[in-house]
Amino acid sequence: MAEMTFLDLPSEIQQLIVSCVAKNSFQDLYRLRSTCKSMRALADTPYVYSSFDLYKYPWWTGLRDTLLRRCYDVGNPSTLYIKGVEYFYALQRHEEGLALMKRAADAGYERALYTYAMTRKLYWDDEEYFASFTREAVGTIGWLVRMDDAPWVPVVNEGFLTKKLMFMSTGRPLFYNCPCAPTLDFDWDLWQMELSKTEDICNR
Repeated sequence: MAEMTFLDLPSEIQQLIVSCVAKNSFQDLYRLRSTCKSMRALADTPYVYSSFDLYKYPWWTGLRDTLLRRCYDVGNPSTLYIKGVEYFYALQRHEEGLALMKRAADAGYERALYTYAMTRKLYWDDEEYFASFTREAVGTIGWLVRMDDAPWVPVVNEGFLTKKLMFMSTGRPLFYNCPCAPTLDFDWDLWQMELSKTEDICNR
């Protein structure tokens, strides 16, 4: 029996495999693209571009604007999230930004799920979207928040900062005192240290 190669698989399976590679590693996708013309064609389909997580893209290679535009055109969730945050927090275009973040959250993009839920809580005291969080998602989101690099869009507007501080003073104590909260001992220690600060202590 002759051996079956990757290109002998049904086209739907080929697309699924390449999209999984694209979602996990841009470096692996580039290696795959370089193997042959057929792989290059597979890697350039809208389905693959919709699978990218742009937070994993090595931006020092360039082509940022071109990639963002193409991913946005095919409804890539990470691109919708990035543009939504930019519109809502940097450009003050709240309706458009919130709609983009919701599209990304509904697609299952965890950063968007967290940001959309927190935005609705901060601005409208709406907690309905928190019901979308699974226990596993909460753990993953917590890890992303702790490990992420600087945000794509620096948030400096006073309205947001005021709402953020208000939430931290009211919502965070409830979270850290909940016995089922998925926090680490290190997080609890940081919270206790924050509580014990006096006004004359520096803000580090």
